[in-house]
Amino acid sequence: MKKGLISLSVLLGAAVMAQAKGPADPVLMTVGGKPVTLSEFEYLYHKNNAQQSTPQDIEEYLKLFIPYRQKVAAAEDMGLDKAPAFEKEFDTYRRDLAAPYMVDKAVEDSILAAQYERMKEEVDVSHIMVFFQSPGKTLEQKKALMDSLLTCIEAGEPFDSLAMKYSGDANSARNGGRMGYIMANRFPAAFEDAAYTVAVGGHSGVIASPVGYHIVKVNDRRPARGQVLVEHILRLTRGKSPEEAQAQKHYIDSIYTMVKNGASFEAVAAAESEDPGSASQGGRLPWFGAGQMVPQFEEVAFSLADSTISEPFETAYGYHIIRRLAGKGIEPFEQAKTAIANAISRDERGQLPAKRRIAQLRKEYGAKAETKALDKLRKQIEDAGGVDSAMLASMQASDMVVARIGKEKLPLSDIMAQELPNGFAGDASQQVTQLDEAVDRYLDAAVIETKQRNLMTEEPSYRNLVNEYRDGMLMFEIQDRNVWSKAKSDQAGLEAFFQSHKDNYRWDSPRFKSRIIFAGSDSLLSEVNDYLKANPVAADSLATVLKKQFGKDVKVERVLAAKGENAITDYLGFGGEKPAAQGRWKAYEAYQPKLIDQPEEAVDVRGLVITDYQDYLLAQWLEELDKKYPAVVDRKVLGKAK
Repeated sequence: MKKGLISLSVLLGAAVMAQAKGPADPVLMTVGGKPVTLSEFEYLYHKNNAQQSTPQDIEEYLKLFIPYRQKVAAAEDMGLDKAPAFEKEFDTYRRDLAAPYMVDKAVEDSILAAQYERMKEEVDVSHIMVFFQSPGKTLEQKKALMDSLLTCIEAGEPFDSLAMKYSGDANSARNGGRMGYIMANRFPAAFEDAAYTVAVGGHSGVIASPVGYHIVKVNDRRPARGQVLVEHILRLTRGKSPEEAQAQKHYIDSIYTMVKNGASFEAVAAAESEDPGSASQGGRLPWFGAGQMVPQFEEVAFSLADSTISEPFETAYGYHIIRRLAGKGIEPFEQAKTAIANAISRDERGQLPAKRRIAQLRKEYGAKAETKALDKLRKQIEDAGGVDSAMLASMQASDMVVARIGKEKLPLSDIMAQELPNGFAGDASQQVTQLDEAVDRYLDAAVIETKQRNLMTEEPSYRNLVNEYRDGMLMFEIQDRNVWSKAKSDQAGLEAFFQSHKDNYRWDSPRFKSRIIFAGSDSLLSEVNDYLKANPVAADSLATVLKKQFGKDVKVERVLAAKGENAITDYLGFGGEKPAAQGRWKAYEAYQPKLIDQPEEAVDVRGLVITDYQDYLLAQWLEELDKKYPAVVDRKVLGKAK
C-alpha cells in the first residue's frame, strides 16, 4: 500500500456508486444497463424537495432524475471520471467529507465541553518569557536561564521585578509581567493550562509554548464578564517626548469636552483619532473580551454602562476616550462550539481527537510496526555512524517488512519512497528518530485511507454525499461541453440558428449600429481618418488594426443602441445634442454607421440567441441520450419509494 499512489478506482471499490444491494436496497432502474438503487433515488429526491418552495411528487422528480443519470452515464463512457484534473478535485472533496469520521467524537466533545467551562472564568496572569527566536543565546542557555529564574522565584524573589528585568515580552514586562485578565481559547494549550490550573498566588514551572519558554503566575480569578462593543478615540504618546505627551493630554481633554457637549462621537473619532484601524469606522472596534486589549483599556470598557462615555485615561499607547455601545455574556455551548473548535485547532488540543481515532483504527485494522526489523535497522544506522549513500540505496530498494496492516506487509522501500524521498538528515541518533517517525506517518496515512475506502460501504450518509458530488461534477462537465460552452463558441451554429428563427427576435424601435472610434484629440482622430481612407478596413477588424497602428491612444467600441440609451449614440445616430467630452477621449466618430429596424445577425441579440440555442442543443442532446441510455424503471420498487 502506498499513500497517494492508490487510484481512485481502487480507493472507492469496483464502482464508486456501490450500494448495499439486497432486499433493503433494491435496484430501482437501469440507465443504459447501469443499476440505480432505490436509496440513491430517495436520497436525491428528498434533498431536492428540501430545496424547493413547492415539493415535487415522485413522478415529477423521476422525469428530472432520468436525464440526470443519462448525462452521468455519458460522462463515464467518455472517461471524464478518469481525467487527472477530475480525480484530483474529487479526491480532495472525498477526503474533506471523510474528515468528521476521522476523529474520536467522544474525545472531541469532552475537549470542547472542558474549554467551554473555562470560558466561564477569567484569570489574571503574569508571566516571564524568553522567545525561542531571540538572538544571543542557545535554546539550552535560554532554558537554563528560565530554570534559574524559577529557583529565584521559589526562593522568594519578587516575580514582578524579575519579569521587568528578564522577560522578553516588552508589553507585559513594563508592568512587572502582568498581562491582566485573560479568557480561554486565546492562548496556546500549555500556557492556558497553566493559567487555569495554578492556584491564585502560585506559579507554574517552566513551560514551553510554540514561541518560547514561560513561567506563569496567577494573580486572581473571577467570573467571565463576556464581551463589549465600544468606540474609542486615541491620541498617541508612545515614542513622543514628555512635552509632546503633555500636549496630547491637553488635546484629548478638549476632545472630551466636545463629545460631552453633544458632538458626534463617530465624527470626532473619524477626524481626530490616531488609531488608523478604527478611525475610519468612527472609532468602532470589534467585540472583545478579557485578554484582547491592554488591561487598562479593558477595565474602563467593562466598567462603563451602555451608551456612556469615559473620561480620558492613559495606556501604554496614549490617551483614550471610550464610548461603550453594548455588552453580551458568554454564548450558549451549542453556539460557541464552532468558535472553540477553530480556536484550538492549531494546537495539540485540536489534534487529540484525530490522534485518538488513528490509534483506534490502528488497533481495528491490525496496523503495527515490526519491532525486530526496526531494531535491526536502528542498530545498523547507529553502528555505521549514520546512513551513507550505499546504505541509503540499499534501504530504498529493500523489501524488508517493517510494518503491517493486518495481513498486508509494508516493505521498507515503500516507506522510504513515500516518507523519506530525500533520505536522512543530521547525525545517527536523529536519523533513527526520522526512521521511526516515517513508519508512524506511513501507518497513520494507511489506516486513514483504509477507513476512507470503507466509509463508502459503512456510512450511507457519506456515500450519498460522495456520489452526489461526483455525479454533479461529471454532469456539469459534460453539459458544459455539449450545451453551455458549445453554444457560446459555435459561432457558425449560433448564426445559423438565428437566421432560422429571426421572427423570434423583434424590436419595437430602430437601433443605431456602428463602431465608434475614440481618440485623445481631434488631430489624432484626423490622422485615423486619413489612414482609413488610404487603407479601408472591415468593421470586424477595425479594433485590431487601429490598435496596431496607433496603440493605446485610440480605442474602438462596438455599439448597438436604441434612442435614449446613450448620449453619444443619440448624437451620432439620432440627431441629438453633442455631449461634452469625458476623460481622456476628447474626440470620437462613427465608423460604418447605420440604423436598423430589426436584428441583422446573431451578435445583435447575442444573449437571447445563446440562451435559445442552448435550449435547442439541450433538447437534441437529451433525445440522443434517451436512445443511447434507455431507462428501465421497476414500477414495483418505485412504489416503495418514501
